[in-house]
Amino acid sequence: MKFPKVYPLKEIAAIIGTSYVGDDNFPVHGMNEIHVVEPGDIVFVDHPKYYDKALQSAATIVLINKEVDCPEGKALLVSDDPFRDFNKLTRHFRPFMSSNASISPSAEIGEGTVIQPNAFVGNNVKIGKNCLIHSNVAIYDNTIIGDNCIIHAGTVLGADAFYYKKRPEGFDQLLSGGRVVLHDNVGIGALCTIDKGVTGDTTIGEGTKIDNQVHLGHDTVVGKRCLIAAQTGIAGCVVIEDEVTIWGQVGSTSGITIGTKAIVHAQSGVSKSLEGGKVYWGTPAQEAREHMKQLANVKRIPELFEKLK
Repeated sequence: MKFPKVYPLKEIAAIIGTSYVGDDNFPVHGMNEIHVVEPGDIVFVDHPKYYDKALQSAATIVLINKEVDCPEGKALLVSDDPFRDFNKLTRHFRPFMSSNASISPSAEIGEGTVIQPNAFVGNNVKIGKNCLIHSNVAIYDNTIIGDNCIIHAGTVLGADAFYYKKRPEGFDQLLSGGRVVLHDNVGIGALCTIDKGVTGDTTIGEGTKIDNQVHLGHDTVVGKRCLIAAQTGIAGCVVIEDEVTIWGQVGSTSGITIGTKAIVHAQSGVSKSLEGGKVYWGTPAQEAREHMKQLANVKRIPELFEKLK
């Protein structure tokens, strides 16, 4: 998430009530999660295991719960609870805005786009030309939709990320200040749920088609001309490259990559990154032909026992 202007470090520290290490006017451009940070971004870290990763990342401002040696060219925001203070920044720069209309006056709707009754279009949404938004679709604030997109009934674009910190009193939600971005010619089936990014974008590439009852987690990036069949669940921070085909009821873990033109057969469980251009099946997913050979060999075990007797 980029801020509306560049802020000095001193002002950011005042917003969240923390001390800091660095020049008062050290430039702060925005805030992001570790996997998408850029120079000028704030990243938070609250566990010693990940201190080095955060300090050595592209982020130039580190919100941290211990005063450590500050790397050259960077600054620190020192907090007793970085998770809490990251949420404070999200509330400040991307606060929740209630709506009092089915289609927000601040939404931009392109020429030729049809929005069916009972659909909801939130604040600052942008929808391109010649789109069809069916009834009971909910498009949360700041969502971007390209031209010639079709979204079927009951789909939700922009719900919060499923991201929590366990506290003694229960689970504390990491607030979502990101967006959902659909490029041109995307088709989304009925009853799909596509969560917005925590600070960045959940993105669906040009020409991709998604079947009914599919879930995409926060900050996931889907490439161009992909096909994703019904009841698939993709976790957060997954990269699905161009022209991937994922059949029904596939599930994936977070933070992996599925390579270009890979095919994942139905009911597979994807637990690690998959190389492009191959066909996969099973749980954990592996190359389909090899997996079928293994199953054939398993079926021969009774026969082999008889021979051993």
